Amino acid sequence: MGLKQLLFNGELVAESRFGLPLPNRGLAFGDGFFETLVFTAGHLRLAADHHARMQQAAAALYLTLPAALATAEALEATLATLATANQLPAARLRLQLWRGGGGRYPPATDAAEWLATAETFVPDDSAITNADFALETHSIYSPLSFCKGPQAWLYVRAAHERQQRELNEIILCDAHRHVAEAGAAAIFWVKNEVLFTPALETGCVAGVRRAQVLRAARAADAECREGLFMRGELLAADAVFAANVAAVRMVLQVGETSFTPALPAFIQNLSS
Repeated sequence: MGLKQLLFNGELVAESRFGLPLPNRGLAFGDGFFETLVFTAGHLRLAADHHARMQQAAAALYLTLPAALATAEALEATLATLATANQLPAARLRLQLWRGGGGRYPPATDAAEWLATAETFVPDDSAITNADFALETHSIYSPLSFCKGPQAWLYVRAAHERQQRELNEIILCDAHRHVAEAGAAAIFWVKNEVLFTPALETGCVAGVRRAQVLRAARAADAECREGLFMRGELLAADAVFAANVAAVRMVLQVGETSFTPALPAFIQNLSS
C-alpha cells in the first residue's frame, strides 16, 4: 500500500503532505459539522440517512453542500474514491465540513470546504457489560444538537468520565434527568415488547442507526415510543441496547441493574 490518502475539497492528497490552510473557521469558531461513516461491501452504509442529516446540518449553519456531496449518490461515490485509494474494503470514514473564508463571527460565504479521512473499519458488536449514567456532563438541546460537531465537547467530557470510571459505556441524561443517549450511540430499551428511545428534545444526536431502528420497528408493526423518560424507566426495561452506524450492541448492565441479552427480531434482521 502506498501513502495514506485524504480527500480535501475533492482532491486526493497524501496525508504526509497535507497541511490545513489558514484561516480556518472550523478551527476558529467550530463553524461546521462532521459525519462518521462506514464503507463496506462496496457501499456506504445508510448513505441516504447520512445525507439527510448533512442537509439538515448545512441548513442550520447556513451552509451549501458542495457538488461532490450534494446528493446521497454523490456522497457515496465521492467517499468510495477515498476507500479505494487507501485499498480499504472496509473503511471507517470521517467527513468534516466547515465554512470557507476567514473573518470574525459574521460569515462572508455559505460555501463549505471539506476533508475526508479513512481508516480500517473493525466491527465490534460485543455486549456492553459495564455501563452507567454520567455524573459530570448532561446533554443540551439546541438547534444543532441533532448533528455531530457543534457540541462535541459534551462527548469528550463524557468519554473522559467513562475512562476514569472504567466503564464500557456511559449514558447521558439532560438537565432534567431524562435519558438522552449513550456516549457515542443512540440508546434503546424494550419493556413488555414496546420499544423506547429518547426524543430529540433531550439533546441526543439524530443518529442514522437510530432512524433505521425506528423504521425497522414500525415496518414490523412493533409499538415504538419516543419521549422524555426518566432513568428509572430504562432501569426497569427487559432489554437495553445501544446503536450507531458501526454496530448494534446489547447493554447487559447499567449500574447495579442487569438486563436480558436479547434483541428484538426486527433488530437482528437489520441490513447494513
